[in-house]
Amino acid sequence: MFEKNTAITTGVFTSFTHNEQGADAIVVCLSEAELREDSVLDEPQLDQALQRLRAKGIFTGASGELEALPTYGLLPYAYVLVAGLGPATSRDTLRAAAVHAAREALALKLESLVLKLPSGFDSRSAVTALTEGLLLGTYRIAVYRKNEPARAELRRAVLLTEAAADAALLASAIAAAEAVAEGTNYARDLTNLPANKLLPATLAEEAMKLAQHYGFGCEVLDEHEIAARGMGGLIAVGAGSANPPRMITLQYKGDPDSADVLGLVGKGVTFDTGGISMKSPDGMEEMISDMGGAATLLGALHIAGQLKPKINLVVVIPSAENMTSGSAYRPGDIVKMLSGHSVEVLNTDAEGRIILAEGITYAKKLGANRLIDVATLTGAILISFADVATGAVTNDDEFLKPLLQAAGEAGEKLWQLPNYPEYREMLKSDVADIKNQASSDRWAGAITGGLFIGYFAEETPWIHLDTGGTAWLWSGKGIEPKGATGVMVRTLAAYLCGDQLR
Repeated sequence: MFEKNTAITTGVFTSFTHNEQGADAIVVCLSEAELREDSVLDEPQLDQALQRLRAKGIFTGASGELEALPTYGLLPYAYVLVAGLGPATSRDTLRAAAVHAAREALALKLESLVLKLPSGFDSRSAVTALTEGLLLGTYRIAVYRKNEPARAELRRAVLLTEAAADAALLASAIAAAEAVAEGTNYARDLTNLPANKLLPATLAEEAMKLAQHYGFGCEVLDEHEIAARGMGGLIAVGAGSANPPRMITLQYKGDPDSADVLGLVGKGVTFDTGGISMKSPDGMEEMISDMGGAATLLGALHIAGQLKPKINLVVVIPSAENMTSGSAYRPGDIVKMLSGHSVEVLNTDAEGRIILAEGITYAKKLGANRLIDVATLTGAILISFADVATGAVTNDDEFLKPLLQAAGEAGEKLWQLPNYPEYREMLKSDVADIKNQASSDRWAGAITGGLFIGYFAEETPWIHLDTGGTAWLWSGKGIEPKGATGVMVRTLAAYLCGDQLR
């Protein structure tokens, strides 16, 4: 599989009942109330230094704050990394504390850490959050410089528990959290790849490697088979590129006795110029991330392959480059889809919904009786939520509820958008079954974009996740790095694997 950039590998976490002597730093997580106590670091001079920072308002214990205190030999570590948890300890604040601790450790070129579990908080939840956060915090984008100096790496982490017996009980929590973080970082790596290093055929090869590694079923249709099957939408979107499209399918059968099959469909546009409806050149380099939905699903499969949840999945990734040339599809074209429906193309930059519609239909043909699609679908979602939250549209509110709960458990922000008949009316065409854009993309663009896909789901329970604002960041925000975030990998992991991650 594609080489990961994570600096910590599986198996580095161990639990002890006493202070580990060989580490470079110890991480202590403190709530705002704990910070006000007289002794929190078990060393008077360090406690006084910390209280001076508090008095000056430099370190208040807020979530996201972190201070590195040199110990000057007062403790058997070079530094104490004090991380704020805010008013109260939670999985979200512990995860954030570990992310910031990992980043500071890399900045200080520390190779080993001890993390002290907070008192009065569920040990399994704490271990899960700290392990996940530490691995997410070590993520860095791959670079391609000729003489890039060696990067510092965090090679070892130790979790301190209250009792020796906890170590065995927490081992499964550590392994599950590592799987989630690795899957997220894997999705980040794929999404951050330059478009000349990730073509539709390359994405298909990566999916085949993942399937072979975990024993999943895998099928890849080339452009000739795509055309022969009647997937006119995918052919149209990929027609302008010298790199032809692919339809990628993976299958995981974790519950062979069940007829229930969840279909996951991910947008795999490896680069998007907008086609004839050309995008502005400013910021177009971000369009390497237009396959973020596909990366999210491959990241989730990476986790499922390790944790083996009892569920059946069919994962469909329609992949293409949306380029402009003499063979590119045009505004005004009528395209016939795999479902038999016709689409009036008003905007060739609304291509993701066309190929996702093909993926939805194909997933149903392969037996899916519930559907979730993930896509960097619209810029309009940024108007609603900026780069803070992912938008959801569904035709089945009860189907969506567990996914919203999973997002909360994973610490990812997901918000439901309405599905009113008036929005569906906006997609009616005078000459085809449906048009690929409402008359004004400024009005409810994220909703109507999602509902175009939902048209092809028909009566099958369906959820659309628009990650157009959250899959890629121009600068780091909170625990998310600059560039690809791997958004919704953790949510899907919580949804698919349930109790294994709680």
